[in-house]
Amino acid sequence: MTRQFIASIALLLAACTNGGIPTSYSSGGGVTIDISLSNFGPSQTPYGQSGGFRPAITTVSVGTQLHFTNTDNFCCHTATLIPGASSFPNGSPFTQKATQQSGSTLSGGFSSGALQPSASSQTITADQPGTYLYGCFFHYAAPMRAAIVVQ
Repeated sequence: MTRQFIASIALLLAACTNGGIPTSYSSGGGVTIDISLSNFGPSQTPYGQSGGFRPAITTVSVGTQLHFTNTDNFCCHTATLIPGASSFPNGSPFTQKATQQSGSTLSGGFSSGALQPSASSQTITADQPGTYLYGCFFHYAAPMRAAIVVQ
């Protein structure tokens, strides 16, 4: 077995252990983040309570292309950046503007807009290292929020 295969299995098992934080890692290429309030329950992350997005923490390299897909069978969800946040705010940080698609880079800010069932967002580029917290305009308190870490 190759080292990469063994490392992949170890990461997978760590994310599946009781109390583990669902995470992913990408060294390039495209990444899809699934959105489902029904399927992805709350979990504790270093940024606060997360839920509704899989994975809870997505770790990628600079240059990675990301998009969000609503895998629920109902409308609507958004994936909207929480600018400058180092932890999830207690109350919703969003305005109605989050329901409109905007932005194409993490550092410039983004919102998927209101995504219908099975719909995907625009492509968003991980353009600068950092931690980017985001959430859903409609279900932020559920808690429907997650993080992208760019290395």
